[in-house]
Amino acid sequence: MLIQALQKVFRKPMYIPLTLITSLAVFAFAVWLPNIPLIVKVMGHPGIPFTRKFDLPISLLGSIVTNFTPLSATYTIAIAVLFGINLAMIIYFLRRRIDNMKQSGIATGFFGIMSGVVGMGCAACGSFLLTSILSLFGASSILSFLPLAGGEFGIIGVVLLVLAIYMTAKQIVNPLVCKI
Repeated sequence: MLIQALQKVFRKPMYIPLTLITSLAVFAFAVWLPNIPLIVKVMGHPGIPFTRKFDLPISLLGSIVTNFTPLSATYTIAIAVLFGINLAMIIYFLRRRIDNMKQSGIATGFFGIMSGVVGMGCAACGSFLLTSILSLFGASSILSFLPLAGGEFGIIGVVLLVLAIYMTAKQIVNPLVCKI
């Protein structure tokens, strides 16, 4: 069923670039997130030539190898790819069945995306967003008690995105009419 849904969606040429662009954007956001102050400072500096300004964000993409643990790099890449696939499938589904849409798969995808974003982080800063959000409430030390130091949120994000893709695939393949 999942393969059938993916074939239906990606037979349409517009969904492949949509998936690739979305996946690359999510991946770039995840890798650049810990370096945003550096990127902003370099981009705003008048003495740095434009070509150098353009080279910095491109070179920072390689930090997935150096600044991320193998686990966090794996689930960051998985979240980016699954996010792109999920978005393409949801758009396909919405375009085909906007009137009879069920919320279950889309809601799960939303929670998967949010959990994945919260769990993203490199080896130096751990779960960057989660630590920032929780520190507002004085709860950032809770992450030290988790076995993967917040990596659990990235894994949960991958699982929820896979579940969302499965649920959306089920809705794409099965018609929304009663079977006789």
